Amino acid sequence: MEYTATSYPTDQVQLYAQLQLELTGLIDGIPYRTANLANAAALLYQALPQINWAGFYLLQDGQLVLGPFQGKPACIQIPLGRGVCGTAAATGSIQRIADVHTFPGHIACDAASRSEIVLPIHHGGKVVAVLDIDSPFPDRFSFQDQEGLSTLVAILEANWV
Repeated sequence: MEYTATSYPTDQVQLYAQLQLELTGLIDGIPYRTANLANAAALLYQALPQINWAGFYLLQDGQLVLGPFQGKPACIQIPLGRGVCGTAAATGSIQRIADVHTFPGHIACDAASRSEIVLPIHHGGKVVAVLDIDSPFPDRFSFQDQEGLSTLVAILEANWV
């Protein structure tokens, strides 16, 4: 069997609609969190242009701990409230940063990263993880990316096990 890479639309509305279908198909009804997050990270890394890291940090023992990801090796632990990921987890709000070098307390796991978007994942009324995506391009993430990624996070939240 020959493997053919999926071609993704350049239009963001179409792209995120396709990613919603693919993510749902990958994780719906699958009771394995690590596998679901690994597939979600791989899907995003493959589909989103101009990114250099996509993955998850899970809230454990009062800090964020590295989960499944795609890209270069990353920081293993991030304190709540520190850096873009820690801020997203502590505040429960999306962080879309045009230039990470201007973000107070930025943690540079990969010096090539210039912009970042981090979306908290909620379960049982509290933050349990964050989705973190980095880009080597300044101002890479738009409001459309934020909206599209929010729909993917909603799928992850609905299938949190």
